[in-house]
Amino acid sequence: MLLEGLYEIQEFEFVEPHVKATIKLNKEHEIFEGHFPGHPVLPGVCVIQIIKELTEKSLEKKLVLSVASNVKFMAVINPEKNDIVQLEIELDQNESEVKIKNTVRFEDTLALKLNANFKIKA
Repeated sequence: MLLEGLYEIQEFEFVEPHVKATIKLNKEHEIFEGHFPGHPVLPGVCVIQIIKELTEKSLEKKLVLSVASNVKFMAVINPEKNDIVQLEIELDQNESEVKIKNTVRFEDTLALKLNANFKIKA
């Protein structure tokens, strides 16, 4: 985990090609002190890192982001108001690459849609 202590996996299910996960954000994590003081927001780059880590967990492989397309941030994730986040990932894998389609939600709110390609580390 790149940002130790940022989140905890509460539920995790991988039935190929689908991943479903529920995470709980640590609203006390230091990243929220700077992003933004008094109005914490989960940085978009952290959301993408969480998606990468859950994909790695599913495939038991290390990955490197190579392409992010169709990235649509649709709502702000405030850990003080919405610390439970659901992620759904659809995987399409070959020998060298994993393509994903992802959605991130809190409650009934869609926060992010993302298509991405990850290269599989040798």
